[in-house]
Parts: sequence; C-alpha cells; structure tokens
Amino acid sequence: MARTFFFIISFVFLIGAFLIGYFISPTFYYAFLILLPVFFLGVYDVLQKKHAILRNFPVIGHFRYLLESFRPEIMQYFVETNTEGRPFNRIYRSLIYQRAKNQTDTTPFGTQVDVYRPGHEWIDHSIYPKDAHKLDHNPKVMVGSSQCKQPYVCSIFNISAMSYGSLSNRAVEALNKGALLADFAHNTGEGGISPYHLKHNGDLIYQIGTGYFGCRSKEGRFSPEKFKKTVSAKQVKMIELKLSQGAKPGHGGILPAKKNTKEIAQIRGVEPHKAVHSPPFHKAFDSPEGLMQFIKQLRDLSEGRPVGFKLCIGKKQEFIDICLAIKKTGIFPDFIAIDGAEGGTGAAPVEFSDRIGMPYKDALAFVYNTLVAHDLKKEIKLFAAGKIVSGFQLARAFALGADVCYSARGMMMALGCIQALQCNSNTCPVGIATQNKQLIKGLNIEDKGHRVANYHKKTVSAFLELLAAAGLERSEQLERKHINRRINSTEFKTYEEIFPY
Repeated sequence: MARTFFFIISFVFLIGAFLIGYFISPTFYYAFLILLPVFFLGVYDVLQKKHAILRNFPVIGHFRYLLESFRPEIMQYFVETNTEGRPFNRIYRSLIYQRAKNQTDTTPFGTQVDVYRPGHEWIDHSIYPKDAHKLDHNPKVMVGSSQCKQPYVCSIFNISAMSYGSLSNRAVEALNKGALLADFAHNTGEGGISPYHLKHNGDLIYQIGTGYFGCRSKEGRFSPEKFKKTVSAKQVKMIELKLSQGAKPGHGGILPAKKNTKEIAQIRGVEPHKAVHSPPFHKAFDSPEGLMQFIKQLRDLSEGRPVGFKLCIGKKQEFIDICLAIKKTGIFPDFIAIDGAEGGTGAAPVEFSDRIGMPYKDALAFVYNTLVAHDLKKEIKLFAAGKIVSGFQLARAFALGADVCYSARGMMMALGCIQALQCNSNTCPVGIATQNKQLIKGLNIEDKGHRVANYHKKTVSAFLELLAAAGLERSEQLERKHINRRINSTEFKTYEEIFPY
C-alpha cells in the first residue's frame, strides 16, 4: 500500500513539475533537483532486500533509522532524570565535570535520591567528628610485600587500566599529566607503554595482558628480554599481570581494526589495520603454582618492583587455590586488583558484560576474607575497581577491605567524556576513545591534564571529609559496620551483616 502510494505521489509531482515548468515558467524545473533524488531513493528502497521497512515504506522508512541514530542523545539530554542514566546517571556525571573544572560541586535544596529505596546506602557519622583540614590530604599506601625490594608509595585513588589504542594519544598524555600534577598512578592497560605514557613522567603501573604487548616475542609469547627493557623506564613503578577483566572475564581484549594504526601496531608488535584479539588465557603459565612462579620471575626481572595481578572473581575455589599456591610456593604477590563485573570496557560482547563475573563488592569482601583466613593479607594490598567515582564510593570500597581504588570512566569523564557510548566505533565525539585524527584534535592536553588532577584532588578531599564526619582519620580505620544498605522501606543492614567477615 505504502509503495503504491509512493509511486503515485512521485509521478504526480514529477509530471506536475514538468507541466508547470513547460507552461508557466522554466524556473520550476529546479524542483527536479529535489524530486528526482527522492524518487530514485524510493526506487532503490523498493529494490533493495536488506531492510523490510524500506521496501514497504520507501523514503519515509529512513526516518525510523534517523530517529534511532540520535535516540541516545534525546534520552540523555531530554528524557532521563538526574537519578537515571546508565552506566552513570547525571548526578555523578555532573559531579565529575564540576570537580574536574574546579567548579562548585555542592547540591541545592537537599538530596534527589530516594533514601527509602531498596539499595540506598550511607555511612554512619559521628557526633564527635574529626577536623578534616587536619587530615593528610594526599593519603598514600605502601605497596610491597616482604619480598619486594622497591616498594611503591601509592595514592589511594588512581587511573585504572586503559590502553593506548583504546584511547587516543592525547587522552593518554592528558591522563598521565594529571597523574603527575596530583601525584598518583596511571595504569597503562594491556596495550603496552607508548611514548605518550612517558612524555610527562607521571608514575606508571605497567599492565601485562594475555597478548604480552610491550614484552611480546614474534610468536606472541612472553619475552623476558623485552619485558626487562620495557620496565627499565624510571616511570614504571609497579607491574600488574591481568588475568581477567570485569567487563569481559574469560574473553580477552579486543582492539577494533579501525583503531589499530601503524603506530599502535608497532608498539604492540602486531599487524596494523586488523582487529587484535588477545587470547582469554596466558601462555606463560597454566596453574596457580605457575602463576606464582611467573610473578617471581617478573619481580626478579624488574629489579624488585611490586608485582601483582588483576582478576574478576568467577569460581571461588580457583581463588582459594591461588591462596594455597602462595602458601605452598612461599611467593607473595605484592597486590591483587579486584575488577568487578560492573567495570567498563571499550568493546565487549553483551553476554560477557551483562552475565559473567562477580560484582566488585561481593568479590572484594570474599577476597579479603579469604586472604585473612589464610594469613596472607598482611603481605598483600588489595586494589578495587568497579564504577568508583565519588568520595562515598571510595569509603565503601575501603570498608570492604580495599587499600587502593582505581577509576577508569571517572577519569575519562574528567577528560571530557560525555558518555556517548561510541567507544567501540572509533567515533568518540570528544577525541578520547578514538584514533580519528580530526576528532583527537579537539582534546587539549594541557587543559584536560589539569582537569584530571582537579578531579582526583577534589574526590579524595570529599572522601576525607566523609572520613572525618565518621570520626575517623585514616582509610584503614573504615570497617563494614560503618556502611549501611537499605533492604526495604523499613529495614536496613550494615555491610558487616551483608558481607560477614
């Protein structure tokens, strides 16, 4: 019906334009500049076989795809409320932007959060609070077991793993500059160390993934010689071995072909312009004891720098087996980073992002309890990652047992990320998660570097104010009994009850 109507209308307008132009004024022939393209578009729509909507509704069917293309923007700017929006709602996005720009980050007229909603959380305050101004406003944690020769004094809040390739060169530079300015650490991600990581001399945590980028042999295996050369840079303070990632555990990293430029391929030791899929498993070891021996090898090759591993918890017994291997071999990892299933990524299958992996709060509580049960916690620091972007979220992680926190998307928003959700398409409009040179030009390294530093400082400061309000002075004093979660409209429990020791 719609196709018949289209052809009838088209012929009426085409013949009408011809007759009017012939009998009244040739000027009307200019109408063919519009009518003919529309007509041929309609003919193409009817003849093509991929889209039933276009075959049945030529021309007007394109409006469906047009509206769908900017639906996310309509939702974000006009439909969602301040407390809605995924992965981060407008309240948190605005908070990050305000702190990054050093603007007022207070809220007027009271909370917009429904405090009686199941899942609402809060921290217990004290009627005998501490003076927040007297607390250490750059709190640090010493990372390094008794087997570590070069322990690192690490900030409690750091940049989580994001590779050059997933991010643009200017984004990497700005992040590292921010890390230098605010004196915290920058995790390189599994894509290796690029010149942009080194340019501003910010402290680095070199991450090794299953692709062994930066320490990769021609056969795709671990190369001790290349590893030793890579970690010889003075900026490299710690090494993190990635076992799995919260957003896609058991899958391996993905670098789309569009992002794999010649420069990135050279840094990673792979072929350019092809999608790079890191395997889901390591070739350097295949058992808990093998993992410990590999950690010892990395620590020896790096002249005693702290070496740890990152994982998303899946089967609990496998982590228990790691603890048993630590005791059996006598080799201590210097830290363990827990990445929650709510973590971010540039590209991952939906099933892996949504339905695999333990959320970080459950995982962190389990790992802390397990380490304590095996008398290992005193040697090992715990890092936590999973949508940690505010002072309260820092406090919550520390109460569960974390010593240090990571943030990736929070730092991206400090750079100017607008949550466009185009990280996997090379079309990031703000030049962060793209290798498109025209888009990258919009990112000013100097300005964004200071914004990252501002965000870090103000978020840590907000955490310290919460700490002082709770009558505490140090992050390690936070316990699960200090954090509450509402179960229903009339009942709430402490984290100590929900996640017992």
